[in-house]
Amino acid sequence: MEFLSRLAALYATLFRKKSVDYTVHQAKGNKGLQKALGAFDLTMLGVGAVIGTGIFVLTGVVAAEHSGPAIVLSFLLSGVACAFAALCYAEFASMIPASGSAYTYGYTVFGELFAWILGWDLILEYGLACSVVASGWSAYFQELIRGFGLHLPTEISSAFNPSTGTYFDLMATVIVFALSLILLSGVKESSRINNIMVLIKIGVVILFIVVGAFYVQPTNWTPFMPFGFDGVVQGAATAFLSYIGFDAVSSASEEVRNPQRDMPIGLLSSLAVCMVLYVAVSLVLTGMVPYTKLNVGDPVAFALRFVHQDWVAGFVSLGAILGITTVLFVMMYGQTRLFFAISRDGLLPKSISRLTKGKKTPVFSILLTWGMATIFSALIPLGELAQLVNIGTLFAFICVSIGVVVLRIKRPDIKRNFKVPFVYVIPFLSVLACGYLMINLTGQTWIRFIIWFVIGLVIYFTFGFRHSELGKRKKQEIHS
Repeated sequence: MEFLSRLAALYATLFRKKSVDYTVHQAKGNKGLQKALGAFDLTMLGVGAVIGTGIFVLTGVVAAEHSGPAIVLSFLLSGVACAFAALCYAEFASMIPASGSAYTYGYTVFGELFAWILGWDLILEYGLACSVVASGWSAYFQELIRGFGLHLPTEISSAFNPSTGTYFDLMATVIVFALSLILLSGVKESSRINNIMVLIKIGVVILFIVVGAFYVQPTNWTPFMPFGFDGVVQGAATAFLSYIGFDAVSSASEEVRNPQRDMPIGLLSSLAVCMVLYVAVSLVLTGMVPYTKLNVGDPVAFALRFVHQDWVAGFVSLGAILGITTVLFVMMYGQTRLFFAISRDGLLPKSISRLTKGKKTPVFSILLTWGMATIFSALIPLGELAQLVNIGTLFAFICVSIGVVVLRIKRPDIKRNFKVPFVYVIPFLSVLACGYLMINLTGQTWIRFIIWFVIGLVIYFTFGFRHSELGKRKKQEIHS
């Protein structure tokens, strides 16, 4: 009996939960972040995170290898599937306006250990995403300057790989440093710069749609579904990954002036804008060029060169650079807020969550993100490790979707400014869609994910378990 009581006590300790009221109190107290964002800023964050390599690169690959002109259906299907998860995030974000995204939601629903696992998972997602996107930005920038006859020395043109003569990715380091400086300027200033870049990027995409529409040949849409409906579904599975990134918007909850109203608007409107742009670009792209010719690294610019509109192709190159820049910015922003939230709860060193007095900027979280992204992108060839970004994101989506249902059952009394419609259907469809994508990832990806998971458990039991702020509060309540 003594053993069972100790086991029950250990279980209660590992899965201790933060109440919604306590989480909201944390966000509003002296340790909370500055309230400076509105619905428009959130929408721009979401569009900034999603519209990047997906629209400028992946559209061509999906059309050529999976869907053909039916890529329009692939992006619609994947967008709807992603919307299921977005609805779940919107309910949580309006109910719990605090930094940390899925980590914070998991703390209130599943308890501390599960929250740490989710947080550790998101550190992997954001950290690798920052590195992958920074490396991609470097490659695209170098391709752009080659057009002007400029070349970086081979040694500093890519990550460490002696067999190819590369040792350090200089431009990845430069862009990570520049965006870190922007983040250090404060959330209000950062969001303004992001808004400008996103608006220019949207303008470039619309320019392509308008110009390209005059060169659409309806015969290029025949056959519409050359790979059959199975190809459309496979294309949707690939296209789904183009939408990943909107969840970083929920990291901004604590910095929104009216989160109960603005968070659902920001999450859902950004996803809607991205879906419309993806569908429109896909429709025009496959109408301009036969889908069989679109398996290139720059399909949008290629289509414009194909119809001899080189001047527009130059603007598209600018849009692609800005697109990748804003994706990197939002990923870095999400990472800084995640470090801040976990540190504030004591599961990482408390110094990481220290804020500046004036603008309440988490300086040490930003510096940690800068260091992590710099080392990974400048020195480590990522290759297949990029798939870990996908598995981490999908795992978080599944947990948030399940959490919505669990909290509806356990705490129906909590005020919800936004509710997922058909709550026993939509979260289930979200889990189904994300689960399907997870099981189709490679075995190596799963092994690496499990290794990361084990490392996280070691860190939790050697540090987080003993320094947990919630654990300290529970002890004080017992002894008072």
